[in-house]
Amino acid sequence: MKTRTNRLTVIAILTALSLVLGRFIMIPTPNGFLTLLDAGIYFTAFYFGKKEGAIVGGLAAFLLDLLAGYPQWMFISLFAHGAQGYLAAWSGRGRWLGLSLASLVMVGTYFLASWGFYGLGAALADVLGNFLQNVVGMALGFTLAKIFSKT
Repeated sequence: MKTRTNRLTVIAILTALSLVLGRFIMIPTPNGFLTLLDAGIYFTAFYFGKKEGAIVGGLAAFLLDLLAGYPQWMFISLFAHGAQGYLAAWSGRGRWLGLSLASLVMVGTYFLASWGFYGLGAALADVLGNFLQNVVGMALGFTLAKIFSKT
């Protein structure tokens, strides 16, 4: 991106769009909800890079929890999705390792936090949903990045 203002504007727009994706579909779970937020995070990471992926991921997830009424999750989401956005942007030979770590950090962080908040049973109940949210977000984000790279 050419200027700092341009970069900041793009990051702000992507954060807002990711937040809208997160609020558009919210599927309730025992400990919170599942969303399309990850699609925006993965798109940003794939198309723009790790720094932008981390900022958009952390900030959009933080704001989503605030707006959705889950303030106890805000800082956990800031870390989980920020790290997810950073790791997902790894490229070249490390791409699969980055995607695997991005998934592991996101799902693992929520598992540990849920275990602390609600107990092991509730934490285990959310693992599959968080994993599916991650995989769907990865697929949508990758598809969007490919479409945008062609235009």
